[in-house]
Amino acid sequence: MKLAMIGLGRMGGNMVRRLAAGGHGIVAYDVDASAGKALAAELDSVSPAGDLSDVIAQLPSPRVIWVMVPHQFVDDTISGLLAAGVEKGDLIIDGGNSNYKEGQRRGAELAEKGIYFADCGTSGGVWGLKNGYSLMIGGEDAAIALIAPALTTLASNDGKGWGHVGPVGAGHFVKMVHNGIEYGMMQAFAEGFELMQAKDEFDLDMHQISRVWQHGSVVSSWLLDLTGDALEADGDLSSLSDWMDDSGEGRWTVNESIDLGIPTPVLTLALQMRFRSRQKDAFAGKIVNAQRAGFGGHAIKPVNQDDASC
Repeated sequence: MKLAMIGLGRMGGNMVRRLAAGGHGIVAYDVDASAGKALAAELDSVSPAGDLSDVIAQLPSPRVIWVMVPHQFVDDTISGLLAAGVEKGDLIIDGGNSNYKEGQRRGAELAEKGIYFADCGTSGGVWGLKNGYSLMIGGEDAAIALIAPALTTLASNDGKGWGHVGPVGAGHFVKMVHNGIEYGMMQAFAEGFELMQAKDEFDLDMHQISRVWQHGSVVSSWLLDLTGDALEADGDLSSLSDWMDDSGEGRWTVNESIDLGIPTPVLTLALQMRFRSRQKDAFAGKIVNAQRAGFGGHAIKPVNQDDASC
């Protein structure tokens, strides 16, 4: 099939490469025109587009347009496509990490114009080009039928790694929860390795342990593989900061758990630990230490020492 990819960053660019390898034709567009030109020079089945009107002009009807841009730019991109001439029966897919409620709104607005919309949670990161992606898509049956050949090419495990999980909004909802679970799993590994590293009397080799756990352990996983790779490259991770960012999905997951009254203590605490990582000198820690010194006479390290906690 022939489709367009709008947004040619780390994810979008590699998705174009995987689609091209699967025999699809791709119209490639990015605000940085050089990205589309580079892919076209690399891949015979890719043609660059100069603007969104060019995207529309190069696609057969019904047009299938995959949008792979940060969530804050999705509305502007859709508005640009509408102005460029998207028509009734065409399909727009949001494959980024948008809030599912925004997807529901966009789907309803486009449905009034007779334009299909699908929201596709996309997991796989930079490894997706080689290994395939895990794709969770929401939308009408007719919309999914239009994009199904591309989904099968993009998906991992010979096309088994995608699923039509429900109506518009369901794709990003499932991906939101997926990322919330990811936060919890990452935090569990982080705490376990820190605990082992602190056991000085055993002088444990973190890299060795990570590699042993990769074979036959119930905690073996891709996240553990990545941990082992990082420890192999930098045994004490001295080149890394402990400042942890969050991209939004973890917050949305916790907010949803509150709205639904569903307890998610592990996912919630994992999100809170990301906030904690950004505090070089936490006032909350000072409050706790002031209380400990007051009621128990515990020794408290002065602030000018390397570690102000105890």
